[in-house]
Amino acid sequence: MQNRKRGHQTALWTKSFTMLVIASLFLFMSFQMLIPTLPPYIKSLGASGFEIGMITLVFSVGAVLTRPLIGYMLEFRPRKPLVLIGAGGLLAVTILYPLTQIVTILLLFRLLHGLMWGWSSTVNGTAAVDLVPNERLGEGMGYYGLSITVGMIIAPSLGIYVYQNFPFTVLIVISALLGFIAFILLAFIQYHTPDNILIANRKNLQFSIVDSLVEKSSLTPAVITFLATFGYGTIVTFIVIFAEERGIAEIFLFYLLNALTATLIRPITGRWFDRKGPIQLVAFCSLLTFISMWMLSFSSNWLGIVVAGTLFGAGYGSLIPALQAWVLAMTPHQRRGVANGMFYSAIDLGIGLSGLVFGLIALFVGTAQLFQISSFFFLIVVFITLSVGKKWQKESETRKKREFLL
Repeated sequence: MQNRKRGHQTALWTKSFTMLVIASLFLFMSFQMLIPTLPPYIKSLGASGFEIGMITLVFSVGAVLTRPLIGYMLEFRPRKPLVLIGAGGLLAVTILYPLTQIVTILLLFRLLHGLMWGWSSTVNGTAAVDLVPNERLGEGMGYYGLSITVGMIIAPSLGIYVYQNFPFTVLIVISALLGFIAFILLAFIQYHTPDNILIANRKNLQFSIVDSLVEKSSLTPAVITFLATFGYGTIVTFIVIFAEERGIAEIFLFYLLNALTATLIRPITGRWFDRKGPIQLVAFCSLLTFISMWMLSFSSNWLGIVVAGTLFGAGYGSLIPALQAWVLAMTPHQRRGVANGMFYSAIDLGIGLSGLVFGLIALFVGTAQLFQISSFFFLIVVFITLSVGKKWQKESETRKKREFLL
């Protein structure tokens, strides 16, 4: 394993961790380019509102279905082959999309994409945890989460631009190229598999769908993650359609300002988590996200998009990494693969069900009203987070005392 000591502080930016962050950025960009562009693409093929919602839901179902298996495998398998299988699978499925314009077959491809995404996101997140010093977990996963956040924000704006100006096949070529670069980088990383994983006897580990999908110790922040991403799902599914309705050509600015803001404040929010815990941070970021979605719903020009995107980057861009660090901080080391899978399943289920539910609601209300309605889920997140705050602080103090005695 690489030398982690640097002065009196344990080193975070090892070569392997740095490469993993960069590779994850390319991988998430490859994936996220298709998120806002597939709904309008299948709409152009004649898909109904229900089918547009289904394009998000079937993906989420696929991601959730594969995570019990990969969570189980992470308890006894080395990291590298699992990482490369996930990245290679994502690349292969991406290339399939231009092969048909039949909506039902596209839905099948989307299901396969979800299966590989569930695999890859769980394995890569766990590989990142293995490389991060435990005492810098919030900061390290914050930076890893930044690669996810920036990928989620820059790639959609790039995808929207390409989709609006070039044939759909060009979008797929760029997405596949980013995925290929990610695969090459991931192949050269020196991974760290914990000793207790390497010596684990597979025969002594019984596979259980529930145990491989749910980690009870960190279930509360996972539920909060589901609620937050359910509120966010309307942005993923309808923001391009919203821009077309309002005639806003500069909708890419929402994602661009989102990325810039999330990047600039990430060092602050990561240290905030490590020093003060997740409660105030999660509540504050959720409140900012609520405000930003209302700003977006009233936007009719580029200026409103800039303000909404900036607030959204400060809020949601910091919220998801904070929730992931919270999940992992509550979880025993040997169960972090399962907890990571549960976290990503909460994200995928939240976004997928949101696309379906609000796709049906869209039959009765305008797109701007969808943003307003879904924003109230972030107020629910604030309420639940503050409600469990005292219990979290007490458990955290007890855990620290136990670790000190040991």
